Amino acid sequence: MFWKEFIREKQNKIELATTLFSLVAVLISLTNFLNFVEARPGVVLSDPILNLFNPIDLTWLTFALIYISLVTAIITLIKNPNRLLFTIQLYTLMVIVRMAAMYLLPLEPPLTMIILNDPFVEIFGTGQTLTKDLFFSGHTATLFILYLVSEKKSVKSIFLFCAIAVAVSVILQHVHYTIDVFAAVFFTYASYVILKLIRIKLNLKLKD
Repeated sequence: MFWKEFIREKQNKIELATTLFSLVAVLISLTNFLNFVEARPGVVLSDPILNLFNPIDLTWLTFALIYISLVTAIITLIKNPNRLLFTIQLYTLMVIVRMAAMYLLPLEPPLTMIILNDPFVEIFGTGQTLTKDLFFSGHTATLFILYLVSEKKSVKSIFLFCAIAVAVSVILQHVHYTIDVFAAVFFTYASYVILKLIRIKLNLKLKD
């Protein structure tokens, strides 16, 4: 179903408007929330995995994989408005869950962290380097979302590879604790299941 056909239906127009409004509202809330997270004290975790090795700066590799994934996602999803909206809804829900998780578990970054400067977050968000948005890993969660929503096996394989590579990279760089990365997979999949249940309840089927 292409966009012309999609927007002919009133229900689709309402869903599109609601989805985009929710995304913008959540991202604005995230910006303010990250200021709060950066300012409050947290706990330093003892991570036996991070203690095994010195950090390695993999910033360029990490963002290369992220942007390759995002471009691939745009190309594969842009012609499928239903699946694109579902992806945006899942991302929005994941951000809400992540904010709740960060609120409940205030952490200080690993002492050996090599800072990962995220240009998107710094431009869109506070303009400062973020170090305490830890539990759970947003980069890992985002790429795992792309894996979950993709249909073609070849594309799913790309997203799965990138998600695993980014997860390993942020651990090797000591940007996240190991638990941040493992939790990202769990919470993202839980958000995926919850969203599908909500859509079934609202009689919003995921059409192709």
